[in-house]
This record gives sequence, structure tokens and C-alpha cells, in this order.
Amino acid sequence: MSALTKSLLLFLLNWLDAQLTLVWVRAGLATEGNGLMGRLLEAGNAPFLLTKLAVGACVAYALYRWAHLPLAQRGMKLVLGLYIGLMFVHAATGLSAFGLPAPDALAYLVHLSNNLTLALF
Repeated sequence: MSALTKSLLLFLLNWLDAQLTLVWVRAGLATEGNGLMGRLLEAGNAPFLLTKLAVGACVAYALYRWAHLPLAQRGMKLVLGLYIGLMFVHAATGLSAFGLPAPDALAYLVHLSNNLTLALF
């Protein structure tokens, strides 16, 4: 996967995280874990979303711009891994919102990811 593709994926995951955070928080199903972003969320959806997307775009661009450096390559792997893990948390929140207890939701997602891993390899 090219550096540009990874950067675009990072930005899209950041955007999806922001949208899902707005949905879960406004529905009363979750709280924002980051204190600074929580303050912005209290100020409204627009300040939260604009800040989240601006920071995400800057990070994605910086990691793309310096993708030839080993530090940026490791950083990209780290943040993509973190965001993929965060997507599992969002999925578990969504499953819980539809009535599946949180431990069962996490167990289901782990089972699903194991099956997908086995199917791909």
C-alpha cells in the first residue's frame, strides 16, 4: 500500500471516528474520552468536527510528506493500528446500542475478526 493510500485511509478513519463519536455521544451511549475534544464537543458539533478533521488532515499530510523516513513509517503503522482498534470499539458501542450486552458485543467482534483473519490467510 502506498504512502498516499495510507494517508487517505488515516484521514477517512479519523473522519469516521468523528462522525461515530457524534452519533454515540448525542444518543447518550458514550462519552468523549479525550478531555480537550470533550470540551469542543460541549461547544457544539461544528467546533468538534472541524478541529478533529483539521488535526487529522495535518497528521495524515505530515506522515505522507515524510513517508520516506523510518520514524514516519512506524508512526503511520501505529496510528492506523490505533484507529482500526478504535473502530472495533465503535462497532461494540453500536452492537450495544442495538441491545447486545457489551461483553457479548466484544466477544462477537473478536470472533468475527479471528474468522476474517483465518479466511484471508
